[in-house]
Formats: sequence, structure tokens, C-alpha cells
Amino acid sequence: MADEQNNRGAFLIQEHFCTVMGAPVTARICAALAECLNRDTRTGRHVLDWPGEPTADALPLRLVGGLHALDLAGRAPALSQVFAGTITESGTVQQILRDTLAAHDDALYPWLGGPPQTNETGRSAALMTGLIEVARRHGPTLELLEIGSSAGLNLLIDRFRFDLGGTLFGPADSPVTIAPEWRGAAPAQIPLEIASVRGVEIQPIDLGDPVAADRLRAYVWVDNPERLDRLSRAVAMIAAKPVDLTRGDAADWIEARLVDPQPAGVTRVLMHSVVWQYLGAERQARIEAAMAAAAERATPERPLAWVRMEPNRATAKQQVWVQSWPGHGEPAMLANVQAHGAWVETATA
Repeated sequence: MADEQNNRGAFLIQEHFCTVMGAPVTARICAALAECLNRDTRTGRHVLDWPGEPTADALPLRLVGGLHALDLAGRAPALSQVFAGTITESGTVQQILRDTLAAHDDALYPWLGGPPQTNETGRSAALMTGLIEVARRHGPTLELLEIGSSAGLNLLIDRFRFDLGGTLFGPADSPVTIAPEWRGAAPAQIPLEIASVRGVEIQPIDLGDPVAADRLRAYVWVDNPERLDRLSRAVAMIAAKPVDLTRGDAADWIEARLVDPQPAGVTRVLMHSVVWQYLGAERQARIEAAMAAAAERATPERPLAWVRMEPNRATAKQQVWVQSWPGHGEPAMLANVQAHGAWVETATA
């Protein structure tokens, strides 16, 4: 019973995160699921008997993604009214969710098999905030290595246009402009050139597959239609010119990449967003060890940096951290960020 209570509680934790992030419909669905999940379906039993840590495993978002997929496909009309926000009464929402779980058990169960891959393009603004600081410290030319790249949307970071509190970076004719609400002083307009961008993902999403692209759309919260628009534009950008995305283990890939030195005058940057918790302790330790060894080899001609946007569970916010070598080995927190990049608040704001 204790495990079941913990697993139900994860949906209430997710309700809180959604409320803080301005997603009331998704919050309502999470709260209703915490109450209405039962053992009448294979999906319900698997959720209630979840063997792992449900919040770290993003269990609520796995199930909500499956439900949203049914909504987007028009397969559950009553559920679509819940997602549209036209049905809000708690008891009614719970009954609709029970009925949906019973009617679509076979469709929903597979969504529990892997973590959600939201691959939110808005997060690239947070990463860019860190990259600007790296360029300020070590010079304008950067080589980017991203782990947990999902479908590779943030590997488009060199092709996006950014408006960061009025400071502009990236090509002016980009189909995607990332312009978060900026809180605090805008970053300095400094030279910044991204020489290359490469990424790795253990289970990459092939956006050339319409089913895979629809799955990615299902993970976008219904409360945020602007995110869905950016996603569609980014998918089209990759179709026009693919990104450099490798299937593989993050620790294996980083260890191999860090062995070969980058060209002189280039700062090598490891970057990631909302992926660290999914790696597990063993991979985390290997990546930390590989970065520590590479940091000892870093020189002013070939610097190394680490830029990450990862959650602070206590505040339900993401934080941007940067450290670089030589000379800046202590991690520095640059900003708090809304989980999907809607706003960026600098640490000195």
C-alpha cells in the first residue's frame, strides 16, 4: 500500500509542477488521475505497482502523454473535452478518465514503457544563456556536444533566432525565434560562433516517421499551443537539413568524444537539459569522471565547458549552471528558468 500511495502522490507532485508552470488543464488531469486510478486495467495496475521512483521516472507524464495522443487523434471525444478545458468538474473528469483507461487500455499501456521525450525547443534559450557566458570567458568559437538529445531539436541551436531580453543571436531569417520573457539584465551582445553541434540519444526519435513525430507532439502540454507551433517548425527544419544525432549511450559517447582534442581556438562544451535524472548513478559518475579528466587537459587554446539546465525539485524551477576550464572550475548558477523556457530569470535579477 505504501508504494501505491507513493505512486499516486507522484501525480499530485506533477499537478503542483504544472500549476507553477501555468498549465491548469494538465494539472487538473494529473490531480484527477491521482484519485481515479484503479486496478481494473493493465495500465492502472502497472502505474499503481510502479517499481521505480515515480517522480524521477516521470511516470505521470508518461500516462498524460498517452492520453494526449488519444485526444490529438480524436479517438476519445469525452476526453478531448477535458483536454479542451470545457469539462472541469473534478468528479466528471475522474469518471471520464476511468472510462478512457478502460476503453483504451491496450493503447495507453505502451506509453508507460519509456520516459517522455519532450525535447522542448524553448529550453535552448536557457542553454544559450550558458553559452554566452562561456563565450565571454573563453572566446567566441564553440563546439557543442549534447547528451540526451531526444529527437535532436535543440541541436538546431545554431539555426534558431534568439531574442534574450532584446539581445539578439542567431540567423535573422530563422523559421524559429526563441523569445522567452526575460527577467533581469539582458546578456551582453558579444561575438558567438557555433562551429559544430553534435548529439547522442539512447533512443532517438526519427522525425521522418509521422508516428514518431505525433508521439513527440503528444508530450507537449495542451495548455501551451505556442510550443506545438515551434515544435512543428523545428521538425520542418530538420526535414530540410538533418542534425548530427547519434544513437548511443551518453557516457560511452562523451568518453569517446573527449579523448580527441578539438581545434585550437575552440571551446568544447558539454550541454544538456532535463536529462541528468534519467542517466542513473553509474552513467552520471562516468560522465563526471570523463569531464574531470578532460578539465585537467584543458588549456587557454582548447578550453572545456559544461552548460546544463536541470531541475531544482524544491522550487519546481530549472536552473542553468556553468563551469569551465581553465580558471572557472566551480559551478556558477546563472539563471532560474521555467521548465519549457517560457521565462528566464538571471541570478542577479
